[in-house]
Amino acid sequence: MKHVWQLQEAKARFSEVVERALGGEPQTVTRRGRPAVVVLDWVTYTQLRGQDFSLLEALCPSEPLSDEETEALANRPETGYREVSF
Repeated sequence: MKHVWQLQEAKARFSEVVERALGGEPQTVTRRGRPAVVVLDWVTYTQLRGQDFSLLEALCPSEPLSDEETEALANRPETGYREVSF
């Protein structure tokens, strides 16, 4: 069941609005007595947009890195300090 918040109340209790949205319960915020916005959790938002992956999944490579790629990322060459004049 959606909870409807007046804008002033939603501002004052924003943490609660977010926690309820994270619990899978969309939160409606009204302004001047009319529905203005809906607060959703990220998973629901991406599903509605037609994206079936989370932000973490979007940032991860689709295939595991090879041993050579992992080695290259883990063993960066050490560089010396450079002189800087102020």
